[in-house]
Amino acid sequence: VMVVFGIAAPNFLSRATFGSVAFQLPELGLLTLAMLLPILTGGLNLAITFTANIAGLTLAWILQSQGGVDAGIGAFVLGAILALAVGALSGLTMGLVIAHTKAHPILVSLSMMIFLRGLGEFLTHGGDVSGFPSFLAPIGYGSILGIPVPLLIFIACVLIWHLLLTRMKLGFNTYMIGSNVEATRYSGINTRKVQVLVYTLSGAMCAVAGIIMLARFNSVRVGHGESYLLITVLACFLGGVNPFGGFGRVIPVFVALVVLQLLSSGLNLMGANQHLATAVWGILMITVMVLRWLAGRLKFLNTNKG
Repeated sequence: VMVVFGIAAPNFLSRATFGSVAFQLPELGLLTLAMLLPILTGGLNLAITFTANIAGLTLAWILQSQGGVDAGIGAFVLGAILALAVGALSGLTMGLVIAHTKAHPILVSLSMMIFLRGLGEFLTHGGDVSGFPSFLAPIGYGSILGIPVPLLIFIACVLIWHLLLTRMKLGFNTYMIGSNVEATRYSGINTRKVQVLVYTLSGAMCAVAGIIMLARFNSVRVGHGESYLLITVLACFLGGVNPFGGFGRVIPVFVALVVLQLLSSGLNLMGANQHLATAVWGILMITVMVLRWLAGRLKFLNTNKG
C-alpha cells in the first residue's frame, strides 16, 4: 500500500500523512475493537456507531448542564462515567436479548441501532450539540512526546483487549462460544453470561470512542462516524477474524486497521471523493471473502490429496 501510493501520490510518504493517520486511526480503531468481541462469538454489533454517539451525547448534555465551555473537570468525569454506563447499558440490553431469546445478533443489534438513531434524532432535533470546555482539546488533538493522545488511548485499549482474549477466562470462553456454542454449554460454561459480558464490553468500548469523537470534533451528532460500520467489519475480516466466530487476534486486526487507514489517506491525496472510497471498501470486503474462500478450498483439496 505504501509503495503504490508513494509512487502515485508524492506527498503520501510525508510526516503530515503519518500524523494524519495517527490522529484518525483511534476512533475507527476503538469501534473496531467494539465490533471484534461480538464477531468472535459468532455474532455482530451493528449498533456500534450509534452507541458511540449516544454515549457522546450523554457526556455533552452533562457538560452543557454544568456551564458548557465553563464546565469543570468534575463535570467531565461525571459525564464520562455516565457515557460509559450508557454504552455498557446498550450492549447489556443486546446481550441479554441475544443470550436469553436466541434471537439472531444481526436482528437484535439492527433493532438497537434503529432505536438509538431515532432516540438521538428526537432528542437533538436532528442537529448537533457543541460548546465544550477547552481542556477537552488535548484528548482529541493533544500529544505526549510527539504521540497523539487519542492514539495512546487506543493502544492502551488494544493491550487490554489482547490481554482479555489471551490471558483471561472470558477470552477463552469467547472463542469457545464462537467455535460451538452448544458444545460450550454442555461443557459447563455459562454461555449466557459470557454473551452478555461480551456485548456489554462492546458497548463500553463504543462509549470510549464516543468520548474521543466528542473531543476531536468539539461537537456531537447522531450521524458522526456512520460510515465506520462497514470499515470495522472489513478490518476484522482483513485481520484474519473468522466471520463465523471462534478465531481471531487483536494484533493482526490492529495491523489491518493501519493498512486501511493508509489506504484511505492515499485515496484522499489522489483526489478520490468519499463515495469512491466507500465503493473501494465494499470491493475490498468482497475480495477478502473470496480470497479466504479460495484459501479454504485449496487447503481442503490439499488435505484430501494427502
